[in-house]
Amino acid sequence: MAEPKKKRSKTRSRRARHNKNTNPIGLVNCEKCAAQILPHQVCPHCGNYKGKTL
Repeated sequence: MAEPKKKRSKTRSRRARHNKNTNPIGLVNCEKCAAQILPHQVCPHCGNYKGKTL
């Protein structure tokens, strides 16, 4: 069975474990139809962006 040649330090293993965590997607509500959308994107339901219908 394979064995590591050197011990991984606490810092290195914690840093690798930290990068596995993902952040939740920050959704915002559309001003016109109140649907949850990604920020700085056109609403796929009503086509509204920054108060304008595109």
